[in-house]
Amino acid sequence: MKFEPSPKKRQQFTIINDDSTSGHGGFGVGAISLENMSSVIIDPNEGNAYLDMNAMHARSDIERRVKYFPDKAEVPDGKLYWIAWVTTEQNDHGPFYYGVAASELRIDRPNKKAYKSLGEHVTHMEKSLKGKIIVEHMDDYSKELLANYLSSFNEDMWNNSSDSLKEALLKK
Repeated sequence: MKFEPSPKKRQQFTIINDDSTSGHGGFGVGAISLENMSSVIIDPNEGNAYLDMNAMHARSDIERRVKYFPDKAEVPDGKLYWIAWVTTEQNDHGPFYYGVAASELRIDRPNKKAYKSLGEHVTHMEKSLKGKIIVEHMDDYSKELLANYLSSFNEDMWNNSSDSLKEALLKK
């Protein structure tokens, strides 16, 4: 297994959540804030994982310049990628990884075709925001890449995270 940080500019996880309504109860109350969510791309083909905040708006490098199909069978030669929606929170011990839910992508770059289930991505983003861990559908190697990335990105955040997150990513 090879794990290398992305050569891209190092980005930061957002760990402070501002309340844009400041408790006034007016416009914007009930709106979902994505301020404490980040997107990590897992590429088992190249053996790496990296932060790409453009994935929050479906504009990551791997998602661009392809036509999406709702049926995985229409992209038979697509390479597997994952977008892990990672939510961070703060407790008495400091920041930690609160929710992690990974969504599948299949990208066939030569034929400019791709598969993703938009509904799955939205659901997984919502579940991550609620502190859920949804990685059981990932292959073990991809989970290991994600665990290595999260632990090396910020060891304190990893150590402050729940045992259930660590077990879900490291269990084989």
